Amino acid sequence: MPAPLWICLGLVGSFVGIGFVWRLASRRRTIPCPVWLRWLVELDNPFTATNRAAVIVGHLELRPGMTVLDIGCGPGRVTLPAARAVGPTGAVIAIDLQPGMLRRAQERARAAGLDNIRFVEAGVGDGKLDVPAADRALLVTVLGEIPDREGALRSIFAALKPGGVLSITEIVFDPHFQRRATVSRLAREAGFVEKAFFGNRIAYTLHLSKPLQN
Repeated sequence: MPAPLWICLGLVGSFVGIGFVWRLASRRRTIPCPVWLRWLVELDNPFTATNRAAVIVGHLELRPGMTVLDIGCGPGRVTLPAARAVGPTGAVIAIDLQPGMLRRAQERARAAGLDNIRFVEAGVGDGKLDVPAADRALLVTVLGEIPDREGALRSIFAALKPGGVLSITEIVFDPHFQRRATVSRLAREAGFVEKAFFGNRIAYTLHLSKPLQN
């Protein structure tokens, strides 16, 4: 068997092995992606287009001047293309609990020459989400990592402008995968209205809007 094929098989095996161990550990407690694995989440998933940064950002219909919350931003895989889309008159608020993830995202933003990103070390769902009113919010394979999902969605709802959109992306490869039915129920309870759905049952993006009038 050619060496490149062995290398590819080895990489696939590593992905599967890491995912399996992570999923087992996540059954006992919520475990966000550790900083030492940031390289894993910096890459677009090769098995589905749904989770690719360009696809997620493309669905958001961003315009110059918009404000975007990237919650659980990790190393900035989606943060950077969102910042480019809203331009210098817009802003992205990149939020993460792990300082190491934020440092990596900052390094990548500096290398890309982007200065319209504000980095915030914080959680969501504790009632302390102090951010400006946003046009869009992102939860990319993050919702299942949040202990208080209901509180988190209420906080995001409050942080969005009327008519604002929350984009939630889930893929079955993620140890904290959330089924569409679960996400839809939690979103409705927080006050959101379903706006659009992209993908399928195992890899999808769900858009939820904050009504113009409560």
